Amino acid sequence: MNSISSLGQKAKEAEVVMRSMSTDQKNKALRVIADALLFHSDEILKANQTDLENAVAAGMSPGMQDRLRLTKERLDDIAEGMRQVADLPDPIGEIMDSWTLENGIDIRRVRVPMGVVGIIYESRPNVTPDAFSLCFKSGNVSFLRGGSDCINSNIAMVHVMRDALEEMDINPDVLLLVEDTSRDTVKEMMRANQYIDVLIPRGGAGLIKSVVENSTIPVIETGTGNCHIFVDESADIPMALEIITNAKTQRVGVCNAAESLLVHRAIADAFLPALADKLGKTVELRGDEIACGIAPIMKRATEEDWGTEYLDYILSVKIVDSVDEAIAHTNRYHTGHSDAIITSSDENAEKFLNEVDSACVYANVSTRFTDGFMFGFGAEIGISTQKLHARGPMGLKELTSYKYQLRGNGQVRG
Repeated sequence: MNSISSLGQKAKEAEVVMRSMSTDQKNKALRVIADALLFHSDEILKANQTDLENAVAAGMSPGMQDRLRLTKERLDDIAEGMRQVADLPDPIGEIMDSWTLENGIDIRRVRVPMGVVGIIYESRPNVTPDAFSLCFKSGNVSFLRGGSDCINSNIAMVHVMRDALEEMDINPDVLLLVEDTSRDTVKEMMRANQYIDVLIPRGGAGLIKSVVENSTIPVIETGTGNCHIFVDESADIPMALEIITNAKTQRVGVCNAAESLLVHRAIADAFLPALADKLGKTVELRGDEIACGIAPIMKRATEEDWGTEYLDYILSVKIVDSVDEAIAHTNRYHTGHSDAIITSSDENAEKFLNEVDSACVYANVSTRFTDGFMFGFGAEIGISTQKLHARGPMGLKELTSYKYQLRGNGQVRG
């Protein structure tokens, strides 16, 4: 097993390769790798089955098992995402701005790769090919460290992708996987600033907090998702039920799943019994005193429930008196990820969209759309909940920096 320092040295050498790679080379490689992942799907799924069996034995929750699971359909989506990335415009070399000084010097601000992108993540093996495809297209080296729960899946996919790179005479070290999943490797990565240019954590609140607080490398923070949905007094009830069901239950273990529901008092008597009928058999509803009085199937919520990302079949429910109270509650307890209003009022929709401070804010749409693939990015490197450099689903441009190129004809500064 390679150490972080030896992998880091390989990454810096591969960085030189990435700087000289043409758009056509990158696109062809991504399409070949997408095909290779599907060709080797049986061995990848076999490795994933081992991870799933280990997860069941360890008592992993069903929601987290879903994040870990690969299927042929999900591999198809991964390959399609990689092809979409290949079809996207190459951001590298884009002239972002240009001007000429009075002394005749031409200045251009040009988009360039970050360099070596380190990603520390948990439970989701799809991050491995997604992260590689975006890093590769944007001219970056991928330095990946997945969790122990998906190590067999990650090793299998990286093996396939590195073999495909070698067959195309591309240095396979443009993709590096840390196979040692001990905590020591996380600590080493967080301090490997001589090799890694930016670090992106993807996982639970504990992992993200640890990386943000302890890394000596610049961090792009991807946040947890305590996503809120507010059912306004003018909401269409059947539409609201469909949106909430999708946002809560389509995949409960993902960061864009709904965790908290706010309901306007004026619609609560009509809406909550319908919600209990729709979700009560599959989702544990935890309501405040008023909500429990209207729908006795609910359990009583505690203060802790309002700020909890469950990643499970649980939904907190609170009654509010106005759109202003809904906005205030959301801004207090959410994680700045994705929040939605369901309403027939254009005024209230606009107010919610403008005043809720999240990376993605929706009107009459499920929060499950916060996703790079759904946004047309092909894939995503993560959902950034910070406000510097990148926010929301991070695609190709969010993995770039820029530099200034100056051209003259002998000017010197006096």
